[in-house]
Amino acid sequence: MSDTRTMTEPSPTSALGSPGTRSAWHRELAMLALAVTALAVSARLSVPVPGSPVPQSLQTLAVVLVGASLGSLRGGLALALYLLVGAIGIPVFADGAAGAAHIVGPTSGYLVGFVAAAALVGWGAELAREGFMRAFFLMALGHLLILALGWLRLSFQLGSLDALEAGVLPFLWGAVAKSAAGAAAWTVWHRWRVSRSPPLERDDPTS
Repeated sequence: MSDTRTMTEPSPTSALGSPGTRSAWHRELAMLALAVTALAVSARLSVPVPGSPVPQSLQTLAVVLVGASLGSLRGGLALALYLLVGAIGIPVFADGAAGAAHIVGPTSGYLVGFVAAAALVGWGAELAREGFMRAFFLMALGHLLILALGWLRLSFQLGSLDALEAGVLPFLWGAVAKSAAGAAAWTVWHRWRVSRSPPLERDDPTS
C-alpha cells in the first residue's frame, strides 16, 4: 500500500521571499536611505568657524535625531552607511566634501563620533523615550561624545590645547542649542506618535 501523503518542506527562499518580509526589508532600506539623505542635507547647512578646520553645521543635530528615531543598532548602521557613501566619493560630507581621506584625516574623529553618538542616543531612546529633559541630556551626551572623539584625533595634528581651542570650545554653544532643538523635536514627535497609537500600544511602556 503506497503512502500518498505529501510532506511539504519550506523553501530556502520562502522566508526571505514572503511579501511581509520583503515589505519589512523595503521599509528598513527606505529608513536608512532617508537617514543618509537627511545627514547629507544637514552637512550642507554649515558656516566656517575662524581658526578651526571644522565648520559649524546642523549635521550633529541630524546625527542625534537619527539615533533617537532609529534606535541604537539601526542608527549606528545608518551613520556607518553614511560614512561609506562619502568614502566612495559621493559628496555627502560638510561643504560637499567626499573621499576616503576624510575618514582617516585630522577631522575623522568627528565622523567616527557620529556613529558612536547615534548608537548612544539610540540606546538611551530605547530605554526612556519620554520627556524633554531626558532627551536633552541624552542628545547633549551625544554631542559631547562627538566633540571628544573629534578632539582626540585632532590633537595628534594640532596638539591637545590647540585642538581644544579649535575643535571643541567654539562648538559648545552650538551643541547646547542643537541638543535643545533636537529634544524639543523628538518630544513633540513622540507625543504625536503616542496620541495616534492604539490604546493597547499606548499603555505598553516599551512602545
